[in-house]
Amino acid sequence: MSGRRRVLIVDDEPDVLLTMRLILESEGFEPALAADGETALRRIDDEQPDVVLLDIMMPVLDGWFVLAELAGRSRRPRVIVCSAKSSPVDIARAEELGADHYVTKPFEPDDLVAIIRATLARGPDRHAHL
Repeated sequence: MSGRRRVLIVDDEPDVLLTMRLILESEGFEPALAADGETALRRIDDEQPDVVLLDIMMPVLDGWFVLAELAGRSRRPRVIVCSAKSSPVDIARAEELGADHYVTKPFEPDDLVAIIRATLARGPDRHAHL
């Protein structure tokens, strides 16, 4: 990987945002934060992150709305859903909406970092990322 990869962390829990930001910074990523789906969509447009870590249950616009909005775009970042929702129905819905991976909370930080690296290592994705 050349340069620091940009990761947008989208979660309505301040402690989760802070913890994940610190972990990703220590692993050489360039994290950005959003506490709701509306802010996330704006930051995706403005900053074009390489990957988005997306919570599902959030105020304003939830993760389902964000996924559906991104699904309609020809160019978009990879998306890793990070959610406490763990039913097969939720996982299948995320996959149908184009999520690249689904991680159930709570998760081990090392596991999440490995998933991010593996997702980015796949090269250009099916979504024609910029």
